[in-house]
Amino acid sequence: MNAYSADEMMTVAAARALEGHRTCFVGIGLPSLAANLARATTTPDIVLVYESGTIGSKPPHPPLSIGDGVLADTADAVVSSAEMFNYWLQPGRIDVGFLSAAQLDRHANINTTVIGDYRRPKVRLPGAGGAPEIAASCGATIIVVRHSRRVFVDRLDFLTSVGHGDGPGSRELLGLRGAGPTMVITDLGVLEPDPATMALVLTRVHPGVEPERVREATGWPLEVSDRIATTPEPTAAELAALRRLAS
Repeated sequence: MNAYSADEMMTVAAARALEGHRTCFVGIGLPSLAANLARATTTPDIVLVYESGTIGSKPPHPPLSIGDGVLADTADAVVSSAEMFNYWLQPGRIDVGFLSAAQLDRHANINTTVIGDYRRPKVRLPGAGGAPEIAASCGATIIVVRHSRRVFVDRLDFLTSVGHGDGPGSRELLGLRGAGPTMVITDLGVLEPDPATMALVLTRVHPGVEPERVREATGWPLEVSDRIATTPEPTAAELAALRRLAS
């Protein structure tokens, strides 16, 4: 058995989720590490796209921000942000978007704007950036986030990026192109939207994690699939590639 942390299990699971995809619009932080691990392991030909206008970036280490020079230095092409959004993202040319969240609700709506009242917040977060457009227009969205009641809340303090809105039909009513969040990957397991309600359901736990632990870390009564699975452990090759990237 390989020794690994909960964060490493989450990152490996997220990297595996990109297998079969051709293009990925990448958020900074956990999503970027997972996307670059996918490029180093399961999906070497995936084209990573960043909000700053870099297409096909191959950073040897996780970028510090979308303005990190390593993204442009290793890219196949660099275009303006306006072209990135107007030509590549909004017309539906990107398979999957990789995002994170400060708060997430049962329909996978995202808050990255403020904690507390908008006018007098307890914490002012980095903001929307390109996340609302990524959530709206990518073919699908995968969210990578650590699991806690602070993040998985019954009600968002602010809705930054629409996941599945209020439930079935919300995205269509808003005219959003993409399918929305298809998977939420955390350090405890994997959640997916129920086809009937579009509410998140726990479908997989990571090794050593019991479903009740995930429910206790969630701010609403989380449904658990009656066919819940366990994530395969990271392989030695996956861990070695991840640790090279993170070092």
